[in-house]
Amino acid sequence: MNTIKILWVDDEIDLLKPHILFLEKKNYNVTTLQSGLEAIELIAEENFDIIFLDENMPGISGLETLTEIKAKKPNIPVVMITKSEEEYIMEEAIGSKIADYLIKPVNPNQILLSLKKNLDHSRLISEKTTSNYQQEFRKIAMDLSMINSIDEWVDIYKKLVFWELELENIEDAGMREILESQKSEANNQFFKFISKNYGDWFHEDDAPVMSHQLFKSKVVPQLESKTPTLMVVIDNLRYDQWKTIEGTIGNYYKPVTEESYCSILPTATQYARNAIFSGLMPSEMEKLYPQYWKNDTEEGGKNLHEVDFLREQIRRLGLNIKWEYHKISSLRAGKKLADNFKNQKDNDLCVIVYNFVDMLSHAKTEMEVVKELASNDKAYRSLTTSWFKNSPLLEIIQQAQQLGFKLIITTDHGTINVKNPSKVIGDKETSLNLRYKTGRSLTFEDKEVLAFKDPKHVFLPTITMSSSFIFAKEDYFFAYPNNYNHYVSYYRNTYQHGGISLEEMIIPFVVLEPK
Repeated sequence: MNTIKILWVDDEIDLLKPHILFLEKKNYNVTTLQSGLEAIELIAEENFDIIFLDENMPGISGLETLTEIKAKKPNIPVVMITKSEEEYIMEEAIGSKIADYLIKPVNPNQILLSLKKNLDHSRLISEKTTSNYQQEFRKIAMDLSMINSIDEWVDIYKKLVFWELELENIEDAGMREILESQKSEANNQFFKFISKNYGDWFHEDDAPVMSHQLFKSKVVPQLESKTPTLMVVIDNLRYDQWKTIEGTIGNYYKPVTEESYCSILPTATQYARNAIFSGLMPSEMEKLYPQYWKNDTEEGGKNLHEVDFLREQIRRLGLNIKWEYHKISSLRAGKKLADNFKNQKDNDLCVIVYNFVDMLSHAKTEMEVVKELASNDKAYRSLTTSWFKNSPLLEIIQQAQQLGFKLIITTDHGTINVKNPSKVIGDKETSLNLRYKTGRSLTFEDKEVLAFKDPKHVFLPTITMSSSFIFAKEDYFFAYPNNYNHYVSYYRNTYQHGGISLEEMIIPFVVLEPK
């Protein structure tokens, strides 16, 4: 480890000998000077890790010296030391971006604390974070072996996301790899849990809230307060992405509840989002509203009738509310709604579907530049945050706060970075999605999928008498044997949805009120 080099500038430096000896015993290298001019000359020739600077010196003052130092070496942390507690001196020093401020007489421990705060801060945080995760790792590993409810899975997933966000900026790459392996094991166990329980949830009273129940059970109760409500469905927004934009929204809104619900299978827009707005499972939509529903094999857009589904659900629920629905799929459409959002002030409910994150995941598959920008989950979160901070959606949320709207943030499903190909064979009528397939006579790797040979059992459409559905586990994606290597290299490390993973199925549902 390199010795830390300190420059200490004080016209009474001889009186500070005990402090300097104390630091040298701690293996710090201390250079001393008695004037600001000497300091300005020396830092032009030599590098230091930190500077202690007396404010009250004859000739050029500490504040003037500070200005010159920052002009030459803006990134050197400077600790101002002074006898004076006058407010204007503190304000000027802070305005000049000092790293710390100490009042004379200082004791050696104050100096040491200041050094650790400024030089060891990131290392100490890294060590503390790593140590805490190591303790939590063992607890999560034990919990994984005993989970038997969706609520426990929600808790585990939130813990894993918490540690993923905590560890993403530390220097210990090995610890991040351990977390990745723990997430992988969690998804393996989650797949077994879903395989065992999913089919029963449609016949149990204590099943989790799912996509088709979300509006009735979570949104309608929020409308009872008669406060105007803005419901934003950001397509493809995972829980970790929500946590990265939460702080920005927190400038305007404070959380009332942060809950989760469970996406239906397939975790794909055509199924999950239509289920939210219709209040029905896919086979029920197909039966009751054949004019609005399209199966995978049919031509045409699969999400063109969300507003119609929502209208029918509001009618079935007997809600006497004034509402509007908006789908935003372009910057122009987002700006147009932001420019006219004040027109929503008399509505009880404004629903916005915002498609950016979905477009981002598709662009990552198709565009090399986005593949680089979103090469992993950390980068994917960063790109989402950057978009959000500069988006018309944030403008809309700001306006909603000013108009007194309650805010609901949610999504239809998440997405996962796929790594492992799973071979599948089907006829030309087989659906195209990489994380689920529906079709006749599908051949697949049993250990890598959950198969429903009778789709009616889980309220999915039966396109032909022999149709079945299969869903990919963990980070697998389906690939055909034809042109296999090209296909695999093209889709590996892209974000996909439709299958079974914590990221795709455990969905944030957040209610906030204006600050």
